[in-house]
Order: sequence, then structure tokens, then C-alpha cells
Amino acid sequence: MRLASFNVNSIRRRVPHLTRFLARHEPDLVFLQELKCKTEEFPALELAGTGYRIHALGQTGGRNGVAVLGRVDFEVIAEALPGEPEDTQARFLAVRAAGITAAGIYLPNGNSGGAEGIAYKWRWMDRLREWAAAQLDAFTPLAILGDFNVCPTERDLAPGALPPTDALVHPESRARWRALEHLGLTDALRALHPTDAPYTYWDYGAAFETNRGLRIDHALLSAELAERLAASAVDVAARAEDQPSDHAPVWVEWTG
Repeated sequence: MRLASFNVNSIRRRVPHLTRFLARHEPDLVFLQELKCKTEEFPALELAGTGYRIHALGQTGGRNGVAVLGRVDFEVIAEALPGEPEDTQARFLAVRAAGITAAGIYLPNGNSGGAEGIAYKWRWMDRLREWAAAQLDAFTPLAILGDFNVCPTERDLAPGALPPTDALVHPESRARWRALEHLGLTDALRALHPTDAPYTYWDYGAAFETNRGLRIDHALLSAELAERLAASAVDVAARAEDQPSDHAPVWVEWTG
């Protein structure tokens, strides 16, 4: 089974990019982040010929937004991360498919909104850990994919790319990432690329050409899936296209 994640940075601008990615890699499920549209504005008709069923969760105001596309049957089990009922941001979508639970996430950046902005990020990560722990306690094979907005270690960003106070590298953010791993989740890309895991994000401008990037898009797998992990990669070619997203898609595949 092959799963993928792609922060499209505006789905209405990236339909051609997404279509080409689907044709290249044929993932069974692909999670999208940063749709930047309302649910009813998602360009479903433009993607109708791909053969993928779509479930989109947009947000009023053109911010955030997540979606899942599947060429296998899936059941949507959650459109919001539990634990904070007043949180209405469209950042979480979980499904059941082919005997697994899979979640697509757009974790808050944390660098805007002052102290409350970074506090929201950390609360969100705590809530994600609680949700993941509940799935694992139920012995559910689990995959969490998406834009985590965390560089787990110094290896995951170009030297000097971010100041140490940035929310993506803040010790509290990294501690919460480790708390997820300590549940028994495996960073799929790092597992298969222990010394050369590629970046997944490059700011617009010269960052891509100079490889001044960040690794912030991840796939975390429970033990049942990690032990069957066969491949994991970043589709850097998508970032090299004309008018690309500033993120490249990540995909993982396991056998059995």
C-alpha cells in the first residue's frame, strides 16, 4: 500500500501539479494540506478524471484546509482533532482504509499570533499525541502524514536556515515530536534515509536552487506498518516544476 502527503499551498492553483504527482506515483491514499479554499470551492470536477474519490475539508476565509483522495475505499472517521471543541481550524482528517487508520494533518506553524500562536501549536501537538495513543492502545495499525511544521533535529534543516527561537525548531516543539515517536511511531523517511533524508520544503526565491530547505513534512507509522516499510521518498521533481507549491510531496509504501 502506498500513502502520500502533499502541502499544495492552494489547491486551485496546483491541480496540474497534483494530477501529475498522482500519475507518477499512483498512491492509494494521498492527504493534502493548505487547500486555501472553502469546502465547496475545492476543484473536484477538475480532478474527476483521476479516478480518485475525494473528501475535502476547507475553511471559511481561505485559510488552512485538508483533504484526502483515495483510489481505495475509505471511511472518514474524524474531521477534527479531539480535545479542544472551540478549535474550528481545518487541520485534521482521519480515515479507515484497507485495515488501517490514517490521518492527514496540517500542524500549526506557531510563528504567528505571538505567545498564543505557539501555545496553540503545542496544545495541538499534545492533542495529537493523545489521539495517536488512543489508536495504538486499540491496536490499530496507524499512519499519520502531513505538514508537521517541525524540523525534528538539526539534520532536518539547512545550516542557519532558521533561528533557534523559531517555532519549527523550538525545544518544546521538538520535545513534542519525540513524545510522538516515544509512543512507538517510526519516522518513515528517516528510517530508510538515516543520513540523507531529503528536505520537503524550500521557500520561494533561491532556496530551492541552493537547497536551503527544511524537512517538515513527515510520515509516522506504527510498528505493524513500520516493520513492513519498503520505500519512502520525497518527490523533489514536483518542487522543480513551474509555479510549484513550496512543499514537495512525501510518499511511503509498505508490503503485505
